[in-house]
Amino acid sequence: MSGLSVVFQSNSILSLKKLIEQPPPPLRGRVGVGGVAGPALTSRSLHTLEPIMPFLDCRALTFRYEDMRMRFDFAEEAGACVAVIGPSGAGKSTLLSLIGGFERPDSGQVLVDGTDITDWPAARRPVTTLFQDHNLFAHLTAAQNVGLGLDPGLHLDADQRRDVAQALEQVGLAGFETRRPAQLSGGERQRVAIARCLVRRRPILLLDEPFAALGPAMRQEMLDLVDALRRAAGLTVLMVTHDPADAARIAGRTAFIADGEVVMFDKTQRLLASDNPAIRAYLGCAPIRGEFIRPGW
Repeated sequence: MSGLSVVFQSNSILSLKKLIEQPPPPLRGRVGVGGVAGPALTSRSLHTLEPIMPFLDCRALTFRYEDMRMRFDFAEEAGACVAVIGPSGAGKSTLLSLIGGFERPDSGQVLVDGTDITDWPAARRPVTTLFQDHNLFAHLTAAQNVGLGLDPGLHLDADQRRDVAQALEQVGLAGFETRRPAQLSGGERQRVAIARCLVRRRPILLLDEPFAALGPAMRQEMLDLVDALRRAAGLTVLMVTHDPADAARIAGRTAFIADGEVVMFDKTQRLLASDNPAIRAYLGCAPIRGEFIRPGW
């Protein structure tokens, strides 16, 4: 494991006091039930999970978009990978935006490791987001694009330049430091974006369909890379996807969102095999016991 991985893992497991110099309040360690925090369990949460020690905790988050009122109750332990699936317009990306600080909730809280970060600006939150658009600057090299995650002015010291090199090595791009985005394949550009996420050393990684435009083989390769990095660095990952195969591949648990609510949050295979009519209509297949198989696979 590289030096960056060791430091990253340490930072992501320790409390946010060391990570972002903010002492946690007494709420640390509250037990969520059924994967849904505290008393906010709703009637639409149709299955229960084992109690967890929540690291990422969304408590009764509400948000209104035009005529749609959303409410999210969600909690997950550190180091987990959660897929977020559901119909278009259901609120999946909105949930990530609320966690990442790009949207402000009308009410409710977002807590990380017991610390309320609801009012924190996006730049200060212990969260990094990878979007479908990799947001690389065409005139910058791969190393410079990664370095932006450390300093927008690219005034990097020797340790930071070493972190950039190690991050590129971790995603399989050692030797690509001087290449510009136009000289990289689609998958390589996404690897650069992932490396930029790594150097930020934030314990929560949000994926908003970053691999949707990739072909099946490259998509699977990127999913496996994210999963390997999650395990090595102790990341907590939330992944929005429209493909249940993505969830089945790397997510231990899956949340199904419809009409702005978490309808079900459970172990992935159990959710994909659920008899819930909304889930069945979304998946377009009969429930499969044991292994999820879509017609035509």
